[in-house]
Amino acid sequence: MQHHLEIRVRYNETDGQGRVHHAQYLNYFERGRVELMREMGHSYKDFEATGLMLVVAEMNVQYLAGAEFDDVLHLNTKVDKARGASIYHSYRIIRQPDQLVIVEGTSRIACIDKQGQVRRLPDFLRQASE
Repeated sequence: MQHHLEIRVRYNETDGQGRVHHAQYLNYFERGRVELMREMGHSYKDFEATGLMLVVAEMNVQYLAGAEFDDVLHLNTKVDKARGASIYHSYRIIRQPDQLVIVEGTSRIACIDKQGQVRRLPDFLRQASE
């Protein structure tokens, strides 16, 4: 399962050097995960209403090039595997129109309840990697 999202870099997402601030890419990744879940027919808001939450357990990012204000980026978010209480994603951000890969990353997202106890992923998330 994967999702594609177009992002136009906003001015407030850049740093003093005029580049997208490195931490902003984590926000882009989260947007990708939320939209991927929506494409699967489930809103994150409704998911949390069931008493479950998805939290970042591990994040790896490789910064390969820079992006600047008003650049158009394409984010690909993919479910690599899902089992037990964890779902693993990979990300690739490509600048348009030159098709330059800007950032790649991976994450492990864990499912917990509101008390912080680890819980098994719901079926629809476990099936996302099939």
